Amino acid sequence: MITEAPKSLTFFCELYSDDLVRLFSEPCLIEQLQTLGATISLGIVDFSDERAHVVHQLNKNGIPVIAWQLLSIEQGYWYNMSNADQAISGYEEFLEWTNKHNLHWAGLGVDIEPDISELQDLLTNKLRIIPVLFKRIFRKKHYDDACKIYHALVTKMQNDHYTVDSYEFLFMDDDRKAGSCLLGRMLGVTEVPANRRVLMLYSSFFRPYGTAVLCNYACGADSVAVGSTGGGVELHGMNHTPMNWDELSRDLKLARRYCDDIHIFSLEGCVEQGFMEPLIDFDWNHPIHQPQPLTFLLIIMRFISRQILCLMTHPFLTGLAFCLIFFWLF
Repeated sequence: MITEAPKSLTFFCELYSDDLVRLFSEPCLIEQLQTLGATISLGIVDFSDERAHVVHQLNKNGIPVIAWQLLSIEQGYWYNMSNADQAISGYEEFLEWTNKHNLHWAGLGVDIEPDISELQDLLTNKLRIIPVLFKRIFRKKHYDDACKIYHALVTKMQNDHYTVDSYEFLFMDDDRKAGSCLLGRMLGVTEVPANRRVLMLYSSFFRPYGTAVLCNYACGADSVAVGSTGGGVELHGMNHTPMNWDELSRDLKLARRYCDDIHIFSLEGCVEQGFMEPLIDFDWNHPIHQPQPLTFLLIIMRFISRQILCLMTHPFLTGLAFCLIFFWLF
């Protein structure tokens, strides 16, 4: 029976400079983070003096800060196949800003997600965007070229003496376990040689099946991200209703069953909803119901989907399977 808090607790923080300064003007926040022994993954959405000041403030108070690499909305925001060159330029600008302000980082985070405009279209205009996504399945060279660029970029980050976290959609885990890259090619995301892979298992985005998704994918993950308590980019067509305290506490206990490295999205949401104090006295050992039937059903669905991905990745195996079925039936 688990009786201890996770070894690592990290809060995502994704605010522009004015709101970031306002957040850390909260009189008790620094002390709460120190008590929790928490790390901040700070979204680098600008290279302002104000952001640098907040990083210095956190450094001074012994709170580790991970530099979460982001691009502009116009460039796709997250790392994907379409903006590999911009990611290189963004990292160079980040290094200049870091050296200018003498900032210290506990590591870097790279967010591997589809282009934000395509994700918006996928949520609101499927008939237009889905044919475009399926065409990518046959553009393997484009995918391979982007993978090489991102592999080189992340290797450079590691050679610059940074550990690198990758923040990943759950489907990337299925693609990887199937030995496939079909889903990655379709949605425009690539593999990177990260030191730690953080699966974003936000049950609030999968209501009412979110806990089954969390329990199924948390097993074997390097780190599990739960949420969302609020904040982040706004996408039309997605459920942005923040989780309440009961939902967050449930997800934290479920995630802790499988993993001792937990991320929470987001710090600003937790502060706004008054979750920081309850987190300090959190009972990690309190019993929690696990949705067994739904979890088991999802295991079966994932197994089937991985077999399909594997067969589609290897056309010879697909042909052999059809031949065997044909001869068995006839």
